[in-house]
Amino acid sequence: MSGLRQNKNMFYVYILQSEKDNKLYIGFTVDLKERLKNHNYGENTSTRFRRPFKLIFYEAYLNKEDAQRRERYFKTNKGKITLKQMLESYFSN
Repeated sequence: MSGLRQNKNMFYVYILQSEKDNKLYIGFTVDLKERLKNHNYGENTSTRFRRPFKLIFYEAYLNKEDAQRRERYFKTNKGKITLKQMLESYFSN
């Protein structure tokens, strides 16, 4: 994450994986580094008991609505299938 150079005009859809239970968390943010820190410090109630997390995937968008639409899609069953196909090598290890 330290090599990530964020553009402040971007909107990010991200996938975290819990190192505790291996489950995924899908989210949206304008500050990816800060959001990952928040998750790992337990500042998000829905993920507090599943930390620590590692960032396994993200996409950057110029338009907020596009990023939010993509986040909603990844949270559907079809979107989860797409993610597993996109990250097939990662999940097979």
